[in-house]
Amino acid sequence: MKSLKLVVLFCLTCLIAISVTAQDEKNKPRVFISDSKSWEISGGGSGTHDAAAGAGGGGARPQTAEIIKTFGEKCPDVIVTLKQDKADYVVLLEHEGGKPGFNKDNKFVVFNNDGDAIKSGSTRALGNAVKDSCTALMNDWRTGAQK
Repeated sequence: MKSLKLVVLFCLTCLIAISVTAQDEKNKPRVFISDSKSWEISGGGSGTHDAAAGAGGGGARPQTAEIIKTFGEKCPDVIVTLKQDKADYVVLLEHEGGKPGFNKDNKFVVFNNDGDAIKSGSTRALGNAVKDSCTALMNDWRTGAQK
């Protein structure tokens, strides 16, 4: 009889924990991270009076996975979703590679679910762009601006 009471108590505790976790998930904004279409181009060359040589390279450097990872680290109060139609916010973050260190090469825009831009900016570091995006959307979420 005592073990049956313990099992029932354990099951009730588990149900309460699941319910609280599900409620917490409902209180978090859902964010869709737009594909990063970043590009980097580099090149160089040299020569003498006898010969010259050069090389160049470049191409797409998508940063989407890195952005999602950074969002998970710097903005734990959101749920990153793969389904844009389920998102409360869309974050577009573009990283331009190949610029000197003093130039700002991370541009971001945060849109609410009405499609309105609520914050945009540029930063030197990806982490700062994520942090600024997170701050803007969490402020908007907390003020109840979302439907």
